[in-house]
Amino acid sequence: MRRAVLKAFAAFALAGAAVAAPAGPALAQGAWATVWGPAIGPPAIYGGYSEGCLRGAVALPLDGPGYQVVRPAWRRYFGHPDLIAFVERFGERIDAAGLGVMPIADIAQPRGGPITGHVSHEIGLDVDIWLRLDLPRLDPDARNELTAVSLVSPATGEVDPELWTPAHAEAIRLAAIDDRVARIFVNPAIKRALCAMEWEDPSWLRYVVPWQGHDAHMHVRLHCPDDDFRCENQGAPPEGTGCAALMENGDSDPERGDMYGRGATPRPPGVLPRQCVNVYSLPAAQ
Repeated sequence: MRRAVLKAFAAFALAGAAVAAPAGPALAQGAWATVWGPAIGPPAIYGGYSEGCLRGAVALPLDGPGYQVVRPAWRRYFGHPDLIAFVERFGERIDAAGLGVMPIADIAQPRGGPITGHVSHEIGLDVDIWLRLDLPRLDPDARNELTAVSLVSPATGEVDPELWTPAHAEAIRLAAIDDRVARIFVNPAIKRALCAMEWEDPSWLRYVVPWQGHDAHMHVRLHCPDDDFRCENQGAPPEGTGCAALMENGDSDPERGDMYGRGATPRPPGVLPRQCVNVYSLPAAQ
């Protein structure tokens, strides 16, 4: 009986019907992608980065100083107002530094929730920023065909000296120094390259976390808003730059086990907060 009910829900969701979503593992990623607009009401986050949803999301403008949204047809440019403000601040820093136009990829869906291709990006506080500094400002339609470019050589496992430049490092630093940033995930090879450079103040390296994959983009994560008690923060990174720990532990990071599972035991599906049922079915903001 329960299976029949879930199948019925999936059919209605894929058809775009305005029905309440079940809060739990049965809440399919595809169901949230069919909700076209943000939920009406003031911004509110329910749950955490990997198990949550978002009311009152804001769309990032497709163009701004120092940035442009890539793959806009995917409609993953919605976020909490704090995240939108961060991207705009970051773009202004990039523009002032003369680093070009940074490509902004996935943030979140209009109401957050499970999203294909990601374990997180569910509450509008995560953003993927491609590490491409070679792109001119393009027409939005042309950006749908763009791809990210890895900066890590498959032959050496280190950054490719033909591609990696000090400008890439500076772009990461300009993101990491923002007060709202909790973490920036990059490939271990990129973190090693950053650690090998001389910095007047290297304290920002604490927030750059080595993470497998992430060889073509940085994944920036913000702290929960100070006034939103429903949002579940992540613990702070360990004190220090993290460079010595990276050299000692190699490419492994204990946080990966918490997010993906360990060894042959994958992380079980998350359960969304019950408030996400309401967020899913609320009228769209105008």
